[in-house]
Amino acid sequence: MIRIMTATEPKLITITVDGELSGQYVDAVETCAAQAIAQRKPMRLFLRDVSSIDESGRALLARLAAKGVRLRAAGVYCSYIVARISRSAA
Repeated sequence: MIRIMTATEPKLITITVDGELSGQYVDAVETCAAQAIAQRKPMRLFLRDVSSIDESGRALLARLAAKGVRLRAAGVYCSYIVARISRSAA
């Protein structure tokens, strides 16, 4: 299960993800991110209540970080994953 919410502000787009960032749900997040990136505003992806991230989810996060998307997370597990990906992208 996944819930994706997009908040568009004048200078920032925030995509908030709850649920699992794995399997078929990765494509849904990638589609939302691509639509946000197309608006040419700074973007933040916030993993708020994500219970699991598989390899395809990690790969998506790495691709988004490489494109300049700011990754943020709540919780120990997701914060650790985001910190590792952010360090690798820097």
